[in-house]
Amino acid sequence: MISVLYFSNSLARGGTEEHILTLLRGLDRSRFRAAFVCTPEVAEAMRRDVPDDVELTPMRLRAPRHVGAARALRLLVRAHRVDVVHSHLFYASLFASPIAKLARVPLVVETPHVRESWRQGLKRHYVVDRVVGRFVDQYIAVSEANRRYLIEDKGLPAQKIVVIHNGCDLRRFRPHGRAPADMRRALGFADDDAVLVVVGRLEPQKGHRVLFDALPAIRRQFPGARVVCVGDGALRVELERQVAALGVTDAVRFVGQQANVADWLALADATVLPSFYEGLPLAAIESLAAGRPMVATAVDGTPEVIVDGVTGLTVPPGNADELAQAICRLLADPWLSEKLAVAGRDRVLERFGAERQIRRTEALYELALARRRARRGHTSIRVAARSAR
Repeated sequence: MISVLYFSNSLARGGTEEHILTLLRGLDRSRFRAAFVCTPEVAEAMRRDVPDDVELTPMRLRAPRHVGAARALRLLVRAHRVDVVHSHLFYASLFASPIAKLARVPLVVETPHVRESWRQGLKRHYVVDRVVGRFVDQYIAVSEANRRYLIEDKGLPAQKIVVIHNGCDLRRFRPHGRAPADMRRALGFADDDAVLVVVGRLEPQKGHRVLFDALPAIRRQFPGARVVCVGDGALRVELERQVAALGVTDAVRFVGQQANVADWLALADATVLPSFYEGLPLAAIESLAAGRPMVATAVDGTPEVIVDGVTGLTVPPGNADELAQAICRLLADPWLSEKLAVAGRDRVLERFGAERQIRRTEALYELALARRRARRGHTSIRVAARSAR
């Protein structure tokens, strides 16, 4: 039985946590035992969704001064005889990977998830990343773009990096599913309103501001266009102010974090992902699985899901005019929307299912552990041979 401990120190539930949850739910219980350590905020947000047989430990380990938490993590790793410590996002690995090595964990894994375009000053040179990388045995890139970033920008060893695409439980989404009958009415929408759904945290990365800047132009062609924002975050108040200043308050609904994402996607005529950077966005996979065409920015791993003109439409990040034009093109051409939706669902069914992600991750754990144990065995034999001389 392989014991795996997942570690996240994010402060809010997002795509990274959904990725972890997919693994926690799907690991083969006859071969793996899982535990999850995360911040109290994320533990509270995820507690009801974490499987009963997974030990969930709230822990705040986000700064060097959190010495007690570092000690507690080391003791937890040793008490559980953990074989694999798997951190998600670099900031989590910064703390957990050195602790795992000190505790002599056989395999230390990091999934960085995204390109960290927000970095400024010395942080842009990734020196700390390469130092911490000495404690990491294996990196999992969530897209080919993510892999190139880790090698070309961060300067991490290519031989340590493998690509395992994000996946999700595609069975939750039906391509011709209908939203609950009272959903439109509760939002104050008419039956013939064109509904755009955005699934994502209300954070700068996700580019909601650009969509709202584009909305007046969209409404000039489609006065009944409406936007539903599924997710919450630090920018909510600022975005509400922007919407009011643009005079489109009647067209925008902020519905917060929602568990029933499939219902909200079923409400959509199209979805939008105006991000400035991504890893491989689950929102894109879910939209196509639900048979909803998407307009997205061509950043990082997004074009590996949203192929322009094939499974959706892509535009440059930060360009409200081009975003408006692409959305209007979809709304004006039902045949194009249907063609993209059908091709998109085919693509995610082929490449981005949860089962594929889980089985490939399991195989990585087993193969990497076997190789490391074999190397240790060869080393022990050589040491014994030298001692016998």
